[in-house]
Amino acid sequence: MTDIYLDNNATTRVDPAVVDVMIPYFLEQYGNPSSIHKFADGVARGLKHARQQVQNLIGCEHDSEIIFTSCGTESNSTALLSAIKAQPNKKEIITTTVEHPAILSLCDYLEKDGYTIHRMPVDKAGRLNLESYKKLLSDEVAIVSVMWANNETGTIFPVAEMAELANTAGVMFHTDAVQAVGKIPMMLQDTKIDMLSLSGHKLHAPKGIGVLYLRRGTRYRPLLRGGHQERGRRAGTENSASIVGLGKACELALEFIEYENTKVKAMRDRLEQGITEQIPHCFVTGDMYNRLPNTTDIAFEYIEGESILMLLNKASIAASSGSACTSGSLEPSHVMRAMDIPYTAAHGTIRFSFSRYNTLSEVDEVLKVMPGIVATLRKLSPYWDSINNEPVSDPEQAFQPTYA
Repeated sequence: MTDIYLDNNATTRVDPAVVDVMIPYFLEQYGNPSSIHKFADGVARGLKHARQQVQNLIGCEHDSEIIFTSCGTESNSTALLSAIKAQPNKKEIITTTVEHPAILSLCDYLEKDGYTIHRMPVDKAGRLNLESYKKLLSDEVAIVSVMWANNETGTIFPVAEMAELANTAGVMFHTDAVQAVGKIPMMLQDTKIDMLSLSGHKLHAPKGIGVLYLRRGTRYRPLLRGGHQERGRRAGTENSASIVGLGKACELALEFIEYENTKVKAMRDRLEQGITEQIPHCFVTGDMYNRLPNTTDIAFEYIEGESILMLLNKASIAASSGSACTSGSLEPSHVMRAMDIPYTAAHGTIRFSFSRYNTLSEVDEVLKVMPGIVATLRKLSPYWDSINNEPVSDPEQAFQPTYA
């Protein structure tokens, strides 16, 4: 069987066109862009062009608002640490219970250092309560950090509205948009978002390159100090080849935005429909009506997600049981726990995440093998014989939640 890759929220294949534009920066345009000789000129122009390509994708007002970093995690850490260093008298941070570990781990660390962390809960569909959020905003809050879209369920949060509320309250607003950039349209210049993080390897650029968007006028303190690179905001010789590659990837992502929201979404929906119609006692997690077009997270009751992944891998199909940064844990993901997914289902969640390189024929191959995999594992489950084999494809039907 041909390999089928459905783990694009973990990382993506580098687009061949991205590789093509990178190669000259290893072999020909290898100068340090900070130098003043001719070997630097072409590199500096390449970085300038890449900055504009990123600007076009996220819709910010100036290319000077783009700071190149090593990854999304560095961008996230820089945003939060900058906010608290620039406002030493503010000792509170607002975030959510379903953020990526890059945010939650840093907040845990800062909490031990004396900061008050407000972790907003989500409902059973992974949604936030904006009325509760408004009550948390105060003069004591240094920054709000809320992901644009959840990496496991794809649920999209109302970050533009939340940023507007934060701005009115005089509070900085940051969004981890690592999963959202390139999948949904953005126009940052029309929002009050102060800082945004993105990562190249989530949109067909190489690993090891990211961006921190910093809105003009936002108070800022660098995380890395040393040289004058990135206008003194991020020291260290620029990763020129990867920056140019990221620029090309952003150009392509903008070109394929409509494809993501039509063709890729259609593949996602076809897989969901096929699985929930063929397999009893499974359901889609998250907000079914407001999520990324490429992501579905399906909970299979009474079996373990890791066992499903092992059998999928034997069938040459790659998926995941949540965030790659939390894999290896025997506990359900923090996102499933925050959504109060029942224990019998939270252990059996599988995330399928698509890209423009996937095909409908691949979806059909997955649909051929999934029923057999689930049936095989349920035969080994001590809980399976005692339950009614009626399919449950609607999370609201399954849990009968009361939404806040």
